[in-house]
Amino acid sequence: MARKISMKQAINEALDQEMARDPSVIMMGEDIVGGAGGSGEMDAWGGVLGVTKGLYAKHGDRLLDTPLSESAYIGAAIGAAACGMRPVAELMFIDFMGVCFDQIYNQAAKFRYMFGGKAETPVVIRTMVGAGFRAAAQHSQMLTPLFTHIPGLKVVCPSTPYDTKGLLIQSIRDNDPVIFCEHKNLYAFEGDVPEALYSIPFGEANVVREGKSVSIVTYGLMVHRALEAAVALAKEGIEAEIIDLRTLSPLDINTVIESVEKTGHLVCVDEASPRCSIAADVSAQVAQAAFGALRGPIQMVTPPHCPVPFSPALEDLYIPSALQIVAAVKRSLAGGKH
Repeated sequence: MARKISMKQAINEALDQEMARDPSVIMMGEDIVGGAGGSGEMDAWGGVLGVTKGLYAKHGDRLLDTPLSESAYIGAAIGAAACGMRPVAELMFIDFMGVCFDQIYNQAAKFRYMFGGKAETPVVIRTMVGAGFRAAAQHSQMLTPLFTHIPGLKVVCPSTPYDTKGLLIQSIRDNDPVIFCEHKNLYAFEGDVPEALYSIPFGEANVVREGKSVSIVTYGLMVHRALEAAVALAKEGIEAEIIDLRTLSPLDINTVIESVEKTGHLVCVDEASPRCSIAADVSAQVAQAAFGALRGPIQMVTPPHCPVPFSPALEDLYIPSALQIVAAVKRSLAGGKH
């Protein structure tokens, strides 16, 4: 039975249900317990934005509050995964990945390959991504492309509560390291989510809106910006097909190519910096595999290549908007002349 819950609640529910189902699932991170079990139990927060609130009361010491040392507890989670546990480690902001990147890209991502397929590392690293939260340049980046560059890692970035629960459950059950990216500005977004356990396979994009005029490919928060743009475009007789990639590695490029072969136009929208981004990757793959189907130039809608501003007005300008997507669609349809 489905009911409307927020993305934050969907994450909490997925973690709760998987911990109840599988005793090898544990959690660790900074302040994920937040004082529960001590004199401050009534004030227990559950992570910086309260995502894991209430889980300690149900699962006790399987939730481990860690010191402020990402290299220590991410390394510990990876080691625990190699020894048969299924840890879910919370890297508070993706911006902190620099502190523990060696453990992720040089160890966890390579264990299966270097040990001839005999080693498995079923670790999930949950992390917040994205701008718009007035959190300044060190807490607002969309660093998803850095992880998709690395073989051996799976990278997920959902846009809805339904996808969030299903993909997080899939991530916990997967036998490879997964970087699970949660856009902080979608935590309050609500949608229909079944109470029952379910999983969504990796590498399957979702066509969230069908159309014949142009293909708009994106993920995360930008799916909602694209949907706004599609409403405006429809008033002018332009029917946009919107593809939510959902997982960035593995990447469902076949669904994108099928859409472009139908529409003849491609607009890639990405909140990450433009250089070597998901938008650049998708654009290149489509140009290589389906150049003959294109009837206009590929367009990319991204932020400028600069740090995320702290000024609210500048941060709002930094994040790609529905108006920018509309303009990019019209450029593609006009042959890039505008």
